[in-house]
Amino acid sequence: MTENVPATMQGVVVHGPQDYRLEELKVPTPAEGEMLMRVEAVGVCASDLKCYHGAAKFWGDQNRPAWAQTGVTPGHEIVGTIVQADAAATARHGIEVGDRVVVEQIVPCWECAYCLRGAYWMCAPHDMFGFRNFNGAMAEYLVVPARALPHKISHDLPAQHAAFAEPLSCSMHAVERAGVTFDDVVVVAGAGPIGLGAIAGARQKNPLKLIALDAVDAKLDLATSCGADEVINITEADAVQRVKDITEGLGADVYIEATGHPSAVGQGINLLRKLGRFVEYSVFKDDVTVDWSIISDDKELDVLGAHLGPHCWPAAIKLLESGVLPMDRICTDQFPLADFQQALDLVGDSAGSSVKVSILPGGVG
Repeated sequence: MTENVPATMQGVVVHGPQDYRLEELKVPTPAEGEMLMRVEAVGVCASDLKCYHGAAKFWGDQNRPAWAQTGVTPGHEIVGTIVQADAAATARHGIEVGDRVVVEQIVPCWECAYCLRGAYWMCAPHDMFGFRNFNGAMAEYLVVPARALPHKISHDLPAQHAAFAEPLSCSMHAVERAGVTFDDVVVVAGAGPIGLGAIAGARQKNPLKLIALDAVDAKLDLATSCGADEVINITEADAVQRVKDITEGLGADVYIEATGHPSAVGQGINLLRKLGRFVEYSVFKDDVTVDWSIISDDKELDVLGAHLGPHCWPAAIKLLESGVLPMDRICTDQFPLADFQQALDLVGDSAGSSVKVSILPGGVG
């Protein structure tokens, strides 16, 4: 049964860097093959914050054009209930009115060279909820376009936990890129949302040893709860030396960088063994410089990028629904839509105690 949908709603609109405004908007009307979602929660990502602050990756510089757009509602870590869906949408996605879904952040064109090769997450136009051509979930309602990739998720999960499917799928993709095996020593740098997800994902691969690095003891304790065998506070110990001690001088097999801090890159190439694998997931605000001769002549490292969470969403949803992750401790802070600015500011407070910050357009409580 289709629920009664109002004519207007509250939603955040991007007017430019550091100029996001809560406005009264018309509730969108889905076209043929589209679905209307009542948004339950949207996670606030570090990339949302970097976009808000005007990072060149989003707004361009002398080397690249702007990718993000004004006039768009932000928010790409999406969960909600479908309240309108026609027969075409149901046939395409296998989703009915009343189903709860999470939605992949990218909206592929399905026509470019990457999409035609199956690499939809590298789609050339790269339309994405909350950034480009499609409104995101910092609003009470959202249109799920026909080209999108929704996935069903249990109604039993708290909304903020369900929205964590997006960062968790991204983390799992980083783990997949690393090619983790049973005899690997894996180091994950950073115990924020992506790092914790990488620890949880790597735990599913059952490596020989899983080590987490961070500068905050509370987050390292959380890393242990997500599956880390050992933790190292980088402000109290030399992480490179500790890893070498643990591996009898050899170094780690895998390093997953999930901090976004330039120093973590050099740290990674120094603590890896020869022929090790370095996976970079973070989005950096500042340029990063390392000694590339270590990558080539000294160690012959495999350096791998990772982007979004392709093919990992079902596994992420299964892990969330299993209840094994400490989601109440990961999803630390929830805000109503009216307090979106506080949510953004909290994500930017690196000295704070928050881990995952979410906005609940339907209200907190």
